[in-house]
Amino acid sequence: MNQKRSDNFDKFSNKKKGSAVKEEYRQEKKKAKIEMRAAGEAMRQRKKDKERGIPVEPLGNNKRIPPASKRTTTSYVKKGEAPKYGELASPFPAKSKFTNKRTPASMDKADEKRTASIGKVSAADDTPFEQMPLNKYIAHAGISGRREAAELVKAGHVAVNGDTVLEPGYKVKYKDVVRLKGKVLQLQVTPVYILLNKPKDYICTANDPEGRKTVLDIIKNATTQRMFPVGRLDRNTTGVLILTNDGDLAQKLTHPSYEIKKIYEVTLDKPVTKADMESIAAGVELEDGFIAADAVSYLSNTSKNVIGIEIHSGRNRIVRRIFEHLGYDVRHLDRVMFANLTKKNVDRGKWRFLAEKEVRLLKFLNKSFTRKSSK
Repeated sequence: MNQKRSDNFDKFSNKKKGSAVKEEYRQEKKKAKIEMRAAGEAMRQRKKDKERGIPVEPLGNNKRIPPASKRTTTSYVKKGEAPKYGELASPFPAKSKFTNKRTPASMDKADEKRTASIGKVSAADDTPFEQMPLNKYIAHAGISGRREAAELVKAGHVAVNGDTVLEPGYKVKYKDVVRLKGKVLQLQVTPVYILLNKPKDYICTANDPEGRKTVLDIIKNATTQRMFPVGRLDRNTTGVLILTNDGDLAQKLTHPSYEIKKIYEVTLDKPVTKADMESIAAGVELEDGFIAADAVSYLSNTSKNVIGIEIHSGRNRIVRRIFEHLGYDVRHLDRVMFANLTKKNVDRGKWRFLAEKEVRLLKFLNKSFTRKSSK
């Protein structure tokens, strides 16, 4: 009898109280919300990666997560039964408020997926599209909406490969040249910005007829966008190089009016005299005109054959030609800074994407110079 009473007491004392059941329910609901936020963030990251041209892994079974408004509890609760108190009817609550804040867990997962996708570019991914309706092409070029674009086509203002096209639904291929009133249209693509620490024996060109290695070979798995180097570095010159598909920014960074700063570390065959250092600072007359360094200095108190030189000119092989003009042989040339960007934390032959803040600074860099020159 006493044993039976003890068992009943234990059952009563170990039974969860109302507050404990409510707390358990709250924790389960909180966990479900976190999982849903992570799933939503993963979907948003997939969309961003697709826009940037980065390949993404397909969802399991190619199924999308249903929106909250269409989720039901029928697959988790038997028909005619209500969920028990303290139990979730579904891992995805029908009514839940989400925020756009990324949790550390979702950020890690997104970064892992993005990193894992690099190197899985197929040959077919190099072409953004196979065919596209003409009015859609015009709209994606930023000219107008599709309806307005259709009217432009019907009015005879659009030509494809030199032939006027009057059908808005005409299928445009990727290599076709589309002109609106004589002006070539370009599709607006998601801009990509890459900083590369260029190694030796790579040339700065998209294609080389001689089959030599190019800088695009190094970043071939970074994106499916068609990239090009901003400016050029000699085959044996190393250091900071920017690659992008943003033609406007590339034009700015190479235009003389912006006076984009470049700093080089030059290793020479012999010590540079003080008189030659002063000549470099004052300026020398080369075959294509006068040139002066913005700054020049020894990088070591003991070795006078390693020089740091700052210059904003973009003329071909300008640093090498300055020292060759004074009778020195350049043994090694390394660009350590370009447009305030350095190769810090980027090993030779490696690359990284520029941060949004870095891109903004590049776009507004030295803008006052062009304002002064335009006056």
